[in-house]
Amino acid sequence: MTAARRISIWASLALIGALLACAPDAAAQQPGSAPAPSAPTSVTSPETLAASPAAGLAGEGGGSVARIMPKSDRHSDLPHDLSPIGMFMAADWVVKAVMIALLLASFLSWTICVAKAVEVACANARAKRAFLIVDRSCDLDEAVHRLSKRGGPAVFMVRSASEELHRSLPVLAYSGEAGLKERVVSRLARIEAQAGRRLMRGTGLLATVGAVSPFVGLFGTVWGIMNAFIGISQSHTTNLAVVAPGIAEALLATAFGLVAAIPAVIIYNVFARAISGYRQVLADAAAGVERLISLDLDFRKVPGEHRTSSSMLAAE
Repeated sequence: MTAARRISIWASLALIGALLACAPDAAAQQPGSAPAPSAPTSVTSPETLAASPAAGLAGEGGGSVARIMPKSDRHSDLPHDLSPIGMFMAADWVVKAVMIALLLASFLSWTICVAKAVEVACANARAKRAFLIVDRSCDLDEAVHRLSKRGGPAVFMVRSASEELHRSLPVLAYSGEAGLKERVVSRLARIEAQAGRRLMRGTGLLATVGAVSPFVGLFGTVWGIMNAFIGISQSHTTNLAVVAPGIAEALLATAFGLVAAIPAVIIYNVFARAISGYRQVLADAAAGVERLISLDLDFRKVPGEHRTSSSMLAAE
């Protein structure tokens, strides 16, 4: 009786130990101990699993992670190179035409800048040298002789005034000096206006580029944004990868317009001030020529023994 009881107790303890040993495996296999795997909500391609570690975790951990992962990109043909060259190559033909036109306008602006800078500098230097010679000359004939080997509008002023003086000598004794002075002033004014107009050639293009380029770039921007919205409607998605390339191309057209317009406006203003200074130098030279004419006319009234050689030549 006692031995049978002991055997039953030991058997009970052995059974309890076996149940405790198998309890963790049983608990792991029970439906309530872990979340049941749900049916996959999306089909993930092997390329997406290989490219995204999170997608691999979604396949191992369950559908809850796969449910929050983004879908594979259905628009693989969209441009992903957002560099200026890449955006230009991927842009619509209208936007490309706008960018090319703005590049040509910018190239013309800088070409005019270089050419006009040399032209204005040379013309200004010639005019200043001629003005100094006119200002230091004692009479008109001396100024003509010292400027005989030079050129430029100021030199032409001196020669034109000398020609008018010699042409008017036969009538000075009858008509007076007022008519001669008016004719000389008219000649000098026309020479000055012609020189300023010739130096202003090309600057009108700078003004046109500076005024029109922002609007041309804006046209390219509007066209690019229209294409971006059309792409959104066709793809039925508002994903940034769909919208960003078209908007970037549109903004690039605006940038091209500003790049063409801002230097053109600055260059035009610089040349406008430089040409105004050049015309002021020509005005000073014209005033010097008028003074020499007036001096020669006054010397004609002096008795012959007190005249200068040039005045005697003019009287003859």
